[in-house]
Amino acid sequence: MAEAAGHAFASQMPGPPWVGQSIPRVEDAALLSGRGRFIDDLGVRPGTLHAAILRSPHAHADIVAIESSAAKRAPGVFAVLDGEDVKALTASLVVGVKAPVECWPIAVGRVRYVGEPVVIVVATDRYLAEDAADLVEVQYRMRPAVVDPLEALSPDAPVLHHGFNGNVASDRTFRYGDPEQAFASAVHRISLDIRYPRNSCTPIETYGVVAEYDPSDDAYDVLANFQGPFSIHAVLSRALKVPGNRLRLRTPPDSGGSFGIKQGVFPYIVLVAAAARAAGRPVKWIEDRLEHLAASVSATNRATTLSAAVADDGRILALDWDQVEDCGAHLRAPEPATLYRMHGNLTGAYDIRHLAVRNRVVVTNKTPTGLNRGFGGPQVYFALERLVQRIAVELGLDPLEIIRRNLIPADGFPYRTISGALLDSGNYQGAIERGVDEGGLAELKSRRDAARAQGRLYGIGYTAVVEPSVSNMGYITTVLTPAERRKAGPKNGAQATATVAIDPVGSVTVHVASVPQGQGHRTVLSQVVADVFGLTPADIRVNTEMDTAKDAWSIASGNYASRFAPAVAGTAKLAAGRLAERMARVAASQLNTEIDDIAFAGGSVGSKRNPDNKISFSRVAALSHWSPGALPDGIGQTIRETVFWSPPELTAPDEEDHINSSLCHGFIFDFCGVEVDRTTLQTRIDRYVTMHDCGTILHPAMVDGQIRGGFAQAIGAALYEEYAYGSDGSFLTGTFADYLLPTTAEIPDPLILHMQTPSPFTPLGSKGVGEGNCMSTPVCIANAVADALGLKDVELPLVPAKLAQIVRGAESPPPKGRAIEEVAKRSGERRLRGEGEAVVRAPAERVWAMLLDPETLQAVIPGCDNLQKVSDTHFRAEVTIGVGPVKGRYRADVKLSDLDPPHAVTLGGSAEGALGFGGGEGRITLVPAENGGTAIRYVYEAAIGGKVASIGGRLLDGAARVIIGQFFAALARKAGGDAATSRRSWLARVRRLFGGQV
Repeated sequence: MAEAAGHAFASQMPGPPWVGQSIPRVEDAALLSGRGRFIDDLGVRPGTLHAAILRSPHAHADIVAIESSAAKRAPGVFAVLDGEDVKALTASLVVGVKAPVECWPIAVGRVRYVGEPVVIVVATDRYLAEDAADLVEVQYRMRPAVVDPLEALSPDAPVLHHGFNGNVASDRTFRYGDPEQAFASAVHRISLDIRYPRNSCTPIETYGVVAEYDPSDDAYDVLANFQGPFSIHAVLSRALKVPGNRLRLRTPPDSGGSFGIKQGVFPYIVLVAAAARAAGRPVKWIEDRLEHLAASVSATNRATTLSAAVADDGRILALDWDQVEDCGAHLRAPEPATLYRMHGNLTGAYDIRHLAVRNRVVVTNKTPTGLNRGFGGPQVYFALERLVQRIAVELGLDPLEIIRRNLIPADGFPYRTISGALLDSGNYQGAIERGVDEGGLAELKSRRDAARAQGRLYGIGYTAVVEPSVSNMGYITTVLTPAERRKAGPKNGAQATATVAIDPVGSVTVHVASVPQGQGHRTVLSQVVADVFGLTPADIRVNTEMDTAKDAWSIASGNYASRFAPAVAGTAKLAAGRLAERMARVAASQLNTEIDDIAFAGGSVGSKRNPDNKISFSRVAALSHWSPGALPDGIGQTIRETVFWSPPELTAPDEEDHINSSLCHGFIFDFCGVEVDRTTLQTRIDRYVTMHDCGTILHPAMVDGQIRGGFAQAIGAALYEEYAYGSDGSFLTGTFADYLLPTTAEIPDPLILHMQTPSPFTPLGSKGVGEGNCMSTPVCIANAVADALGLKDVELPLVPAKLAQIVRGAESPPPKGRAIEEVAKRSGERRLRGEGEAVVRAPAERVWAMLLDPETLQAVIPGCDNLQKVSDTHFRAEVTIGVGPVKGRYRADVKLSDLDPPHAVTLGGSAEGALGFGGGEGRITLVPAENGGTAIRYVYEAAIGGKVASIGGRLLDGAARVIIGQFFAALARKAGGDAATSRRSWLARVRRLFGGQV
């Protein structure tokens, strides 16, 4: 009844409501003037220490020994903790399935991905902590790695965790309807094999944690820029071995973006909190960009085989999904949620009544996965919408017509999918017709026809997707069998929390258990509550900081699954409505009228029939503070109202594994025209149209902003971004030089269209928006490229090199050197090559002698700290080398072979350090030059792996030339000769001869 009354008072506002207007964002003034307060801006307690993390350079290896005594003696160091130290202070993190597997925030006994924490060092400042981390010596025994999810299924694949069945953490089969009969009777069976790559959202602000342990209370106080607290609070308190009421989690006022990724900070909360306990002081850790790319969470990559039973007219009768999900090295909560979030939506926007599903979850030697914008949607819709396009091609029909023939009927809502989702509202046919008309599809087809007549490669792609929001936290339990669920007990719902409070002078404050990550919480909530109370948004103060020790929250609280507008803002309206109902009774008593005559408007509470009969809002609101005895009997206080709202539609999975994965479902229809350059195979988006139905729109400008943000990230996923790994698990895209992000120059301006079918399940009628283009845009562009090039199979990202391999075939491999083959296999084929020349004023015999002299070698090897002679042709050295933003110490082993004194020698060796490993060889020849001098010519080839391999090919090639050049320049100076004269390669000389045209 209170909810209904709240709705009634809001609807009686005279004049246009604030909800639905694009008022200026409250958040922008501080953010645009540099006054945002992010975690690294906030002051810390005096005596706070700083942490640095030593990470594994290997994807899979046993930790044989860790020598940290030098680090512990280093200046300013308070604590050095390895896996065993952390294990003694904590408990294993929750693993996402029932299995005898442990998961720690730091490597214990074995490393399983490049970048996994091995040692955490705590010192008085970050610089000293980093220096001390360089002094830690770790001995590894290499294990073979597996990075491909299908190879991980093989019985001979390296096993990561012995508690799983090989590398399979979960294997479940589902059947809905009668898919076998549908396939048996269908005229056509059309299938596609899909590989969806790893990618990630990359917020400007990386992870940050400030943790403190109070030994007198056995309690932790943690400030972190996470998205929680939701279920992570229980995971953390369990891992830190304290009751939940002894773990206080707080968030900073502002966050530099998240897109889901900030959820993945939770293992570092455990790690830094354990370090604070060991050090006896508060500890702060801010992740750097290299750490974030290599070792924070990413989206899952997925291998899918999807088949459709299809009638002659293109109607899809049944689907058969076979999905293999790669969750990386550890199955951390909430994984395998990415695979199951869309389980109720596997038929998309289509009326398909038969479904077979097999879901397998595997672990590989890659970083663990977690929340990422779209969360499971991109992987599902890339397969489904690519298949819809293939059905059209193989049947010789228009792809848009195939979409139309399979849509859920407009009069079929609420619609229950065969796997259990309850689609709340929509008119998909109407949205498509409006998109086609307002988006100018006819004109786009004319442009395509004209381009093709000129011999250009032009294609049009379509996609129609359902965008789920407000996740049912019970969906993840679908990974369990019905028997396992019965034993564990039901889990379901999507509880949201909001508190509305009124102070003694009648000012209104709103607090929600949802940490903003750019959605405009303060602006939209002020609009919602202002409408209920007849105030202006400027009258409402919104607090979005989170403190689990003081604020109202639940295990489902947090900012995820596009739940802000439909759930959080709606709950704020309910809380305000309950207060408004009680205030209306107070006002009715004072104004001598009936409650149904009361309206809130213009800062007053008064009679609808007699506008002069009114009282100020602040006077009515403050009565509970100043004169509670004057309140009418039975009214209760009007000071504060907290609402916990969970929609009844979100039930637990049933005995047949039906699950309503999400509460509400928007609809997106996209189409685009793209042109692929015949020469470069670069994809250019000519026009992009995206039609959205997200229910009631609360703030149109912010909705469009969310759509544009999702669209920009989707362009990256479609055309640029991929987490690339070598065959040994080396991470190859660890800087923005190789993990390419689109800039504003690469993002076309989409045409955004809207229609609104309010949700009957949410207080404001709104649905989620902002994640949807991450689901729809990559496959829409892929369909357009497939149309342009006439391809059956396309893989993301659609970089020119990948398209060239599909269209023109693979390039022949370059010639291979002898000594680096094994290292190249280990390093994922990250190779460096070059040649050059240096001239010295010394005879060849003297230069030859210098090459065999330890003192000379130590003097001329760049960054050599010391060198030991093992034999006349074998040396060991410690070297400090900087490559781009990375600097580290390496243990090098150098050998001379194929000696032809004093004319030629092969210099070969290997190096290993905290940042990676490598090896290679170079042939050095000494040739007589003018005036009795010697020309030192060299050709080198090297292969590297581990973290340094992620620096980026551009930086590495340049760094290799510089380091090798420094070596020979120093050798020339030592011999009393000239500075080196460099020849990068014979090709460079040829280019110069022809004016740079070759």
